[in-house]
Amino acid sequence: MSDVTAPKVRKSDVEWREQLSPEQYRILRQAGTERAFTGPFWNSKEKGLYRCAGCGEELFISDTKFDSGCGWPSYFEPAKPGAVSEHRDTSHGMIRTEVRCANCGGHLGHVFPDGPPPTGLRYCINGHAMTFEPLG
Repeated sequence: MSDVTAPKVRKSDVEWREQLSPEQYRILRQAGTERAFTGPFWNSKEKGLYRCAGCGEELFISDTKFDSGCGWPSYFEPAKPGAVSEHRDTSHGMIRTEVRCANCGGHLGHVFPDGPPPTGLRYCINGHAMTFEPLG
């Protein structure tokens, strides 16, 4: 399950702190999470591209976004193969699959096997871990 490819973007802790907002840093670099229904994009219906707030990598497109009712932006697949990496997460007394940006290693959220067709997956992503680029 763990991606063996190391992140391509590497920065010092000081560089990440200078670049990211405190909330982005807490989520992307410390594997934090925002409270449900409070972060950006959880209820957005705009057409566009969601990018990693840490490195700008394309992560998800609005065509794969769906309302899962969980309070975080949810997608049924990444924007392109290899955009995210998956890692076993045993924190908080649970076994989950953590999702990170494959380009910079930033924590994005988790993926669950209860999503809609065609993949059956639900990528549950922290809104503060992303930026949005409208298309049109």
